[in-house]
Amino acid sequence: MSVAQMLDGPVQTLAFCWRIERRDGVTIGLTSHDRDLTIGGLTYRAAPGMTPSAVRSGIGMEGEDSDVAGALASDAISESDLMAGRWDGAALELRLTTWEAPGALWLMLARGEIGAVARRGGAFTAELIGAAAVLNAPVAPSTSPDCRARLGDRACRVDMAARRRVVTVHAVDAADVAIGGLEAGAYAFGTLRWLGGANAGLTQGVVDNDAAGVTLADPPAFAVEAGTLALLTQGCDRQLATCAARFGNVVHFRGEPYLPGMDLLTRYPGA
Repeated sequence: MSVAQMLDGPVQTLAFCWRIERRDGVTIGLTSHDRDLTIGGLTYRAAPGMTPSAVRSGIGMEGEDSDVAGALASDAISESDLMAGRWDGAALELRLTTWEAPGALWLMLARGEIGAVARRGGAFTAELIGAAAVLNAPVAPSTSPDCRARLGDRACRVDMAARRRVVTVHAVDAADVAIGGLEAGAYAFGTLRWLGGANAGLTQGVVDNDAAGVTLADPPAFAVEAGTLALLTQGCDRQLATCAARFGNVVHFRGEPYLPGMDLLTRYPGA
């Protein structure tokens, strides 16, 4: 039976199904039906679930073309995980099925990534960034004195194999993480990804580091126990001098440090 024939029937038994996959691979299913549905090996849970009124579609091309809403539940989407950013950038699919024969109708209604998240009491709302958001990206990069590439990406091409290391955290005091045995300054502007404990899977930016440890941009979302493992990745300040002296990678520097900018008119001898 075709989709048109299924939707043309005199009596409809339709339900919305949401599939949400986090960046760390954790996947959950939610449904607007009042009972759980199992489709393709994934259980779509009725609680907290979603409701048809939770979808608002637009006709613009701004990227925020849909909103999703749902309830917070400790065993599905917890407030702490939501605020810690575990669900940021999660892939989301909205499909339509029939609850009498789950999966017989499996119509895609929307897909995209979860963007900005807001919380109100015991519920949350999030924008769904669809494929139209790609059209808002610049066609050509803007000029800048700093490098536009990220250390180790396809534009930079620096080999990161020897610039990552698994470390053991000795203690955490606010945003200061004691590790020991580090090269001072090597991990500034880099990242620290928690491999264990309550923060497992979360990645944080590193502001600076000395031989004893690193300073994060923000304190960890959850308490960290001594002995927790983390993956520490070196960073770069994106300056031409650093690219030449530290990485020997000037040939792949993605910036224009000698191009006159808007501040040229304010330059004068002795300034």
